[in-house]
Amino acid sequence: MKLKVCGMNQNPTEVAQLQPDYLGFIFWEPSSRYFKGAMPQLPKSIKKVGVFVDAPVEEVLEKVNHYGLDAVQLHGKESVEYCRTLRHPELVSGSHPSEMLNQVQHDELKIIKVFSIKDNFDFSVLKDYESVCDYFLFDTKGKLPGGNGYTFDWSVLEHYPSTKPFFLSGGIGLDSVENLKEFLNSPASKYCFALDVNSKFEIEPGLKDITSLKTFINELSDDLQLKTDN
Repeated sequence: MKLKVCGMNQNPTEVAQLQPDYLGFIFWEPSSRYFKGAMPQLPKSIKKVGVFVDAPVEEVLEKVNHYGLDAVQLHGKESVEYCRTLRHPELVSGSHPSEMLNQVQHDELKIIKVFSIKDNFDFSVLKDYESVCDYFLFDTKGKLPGGNGYTFDWSVLEHYPSTKPFFLSGGIGLDSVENLKEFLNSPASKYCFALDVNSKFEIEPGLKDITSLKTFINELSDDLQLKTDN
């Protein structure tokens, strides 16, 4: 089981010392965790994920280049065709995608498509995305595209029809540990690839509580493939 810490802003270097597998940087301007400025030097073992909400493909590719992103997380209403275009940037019109991507090993760029769940979910919408995404991410439906701080009923995932690995997100915090252990020992977690945490581990938006994160990692050390001796 992998760990992604999202909403990096004020103290990503400190969070990186805990050695999560992924760090998420939000490039949606209305977010209180919007990331701008210089990307900190991070260990190569940590994958940098750019979070976007219905951004133009050209903008996504520019950010991938500029920040050396390893993955993009699509948190809006991005279509199958949109994801396919990210897979094949030569289809972008009006620019020179070959130049835009001259610093990027584009074949290695991973695409994570987000789907929000409240009480139930129509899993049939996933079918067309299977061939254009590397992972799905299931979050709680709320007022914002993410970071709402609420969990959804994970038992919904008992009906997950795919073999595509997915990230579990939405209001995961220290108070979720026992429920997480139960979920991770249930059939619903068969294709759960990673846990995605954010707002429940913050002192304020974008400033992560290192002590709480460390406790979370230690309490789930049997499930998370992370070093916990920091």
